[in-house]
Amino acid sequence: MSDKRSEKKHLKKKLLHKYRLVILNEDTFEERFAIKLTRLNVFVIVSLTGVFLVIGTILLIAFTPLREYIPGYSSTALKKQATELNFKTDSLQQVIVMNERYYESIRKILTGEITAVEFNQDSVIVDSNAQANATVPDPSRADSLLRERVDKEDKYNLFESATTKVNFVLFPPVTGTISEVYDPEKKHFAVDIVVKKDTPVKAAADGTVIFAEWTSQTGYVILLEHSDGLLTVYKHNSSLTKEQGDLVKAGEVIAISGDSGEWSTGPHLHFELWSNGYPVDPMTFIDFE
Repeated sequence: MSDKRSEKKHLKKKLLHKYRLVILNEDTFEERFAIKLTRLNVFVIVSLTGVFLVIGTILLIAFTPLREYIPGYSSTALKKQATELNFKTDSLQQVIVMNERYYESIRKILTGEITAVEFNQDSVIVDSNAQANATVPDPSRADSLLRERVDKEDKYNLFESATTKVNFVLFPPVTGTISEVYDPEKKHFAVDIVVKKDTPVKAAADGTVIFAEWTSQTGYVILLEHSDGLLTVYKHNSSLTKEQGDLVKAGEVIAISGDSGEWSTGPHLHFELWSNGYPVDPMTFIDFE
């Protein structure tokens, strides 16, 4: 016991033993600075300095931009950008799905595969879920509904928007003899107009070209989207003068008639008119002869 006590006293004496730290001028040996220290003082000062350094480092990492330069920490700007890109990617995926459905609907119109179609808003996008349960729309019913919006005294005054109060006028894309009329029972949702080869085909109204390509069955095809949910289709052309995305005016040449495509039986124009997703008889509103 006496040995332990003597060791404790010796340790305490060592910790509290005073030392003098002196800084001298090397040339004159003038005392510039002096401080009295003990081993305990030095230990406490070093410990506190270490704690403050650790706390300061943590604060720098947590609350200053310096943390971006430490390996393992990502930039706040990069995190924000990654989040924005994630939202944009999700939005783009939805747009891609909508575009795929949109072009699938256009393909069905081009090939005549019209069975049961539901259209979203003002586009020709097919709702595949509704398609399975829907019934074939009655074209005659669609015609009668459309005729209610037509000024019967003026055959060319086709639609009047209830919201914009703007008259919508259709013009004949070509003039000629009708070789085949609109017949929903045969799934012929168009009129065929016999014309000379290389006859200019004109836009029936102001609109935007949403499709302008070659198809094996119907040759050169161009589709125009108009206001009030209207869509016009022009098939069997020998060439096209407009591209997808072009804006056209009523009466502007958009194609040259011809005899292209496997389903063509001679130089003519296959013309379709769609209103809010339903085919209607173009001859009700346009005089082709």
